[in-house]
Amino acid sequence: MLTRRAFAACALCAAGGFRASGTEAETPPASGLKRTLLKQTDGPVDGYVTVEMRVDIEPDATIARHTHPGVESGYVVEGGTDLAIDGVGALTLRPGDGFQVPTGAPHGGRNGPAKTVIVSTYIVEKNKPLASPA
Repeated sequence: MLTRRAFAACALCAAGGFRASGTEAETPPASGLKRTLLKQTDGPVDGYVTVEMRVDIEPDATIARHTHPGVESGYVVEGGTDLAIDGVGALTLRPGDGFQVPTGAPHGGRNGPAKTVIVSTYIVEKNKPLASPA
């Protein structure tokens, strides 16, 4: 089982200061991954924000268990990763695969032997951390 410390170091979507705000989202450095904010828009309803991110994950990086204050929908552009989502099950994701993580569902896993690129869209509560350790 992964610890909270491991989460801070290498979580796929770890917030650690990343907050979905009405103006911008900041991404702190994290070991094994690079996040790039593509677009952020208020809505679809009051109190929520839609955040689009590109996530580059280094080979064999750990994706520590975490949750989001809203829905995550992702698409694997290249590479591949294993992702376990509570209530959904274990997924082996390859290029062209999409996935969704329900609000508050703990999830995590391990990246494959090659760099993985995912584009994820989060519809989350405004001014809350994008992710929290689970």
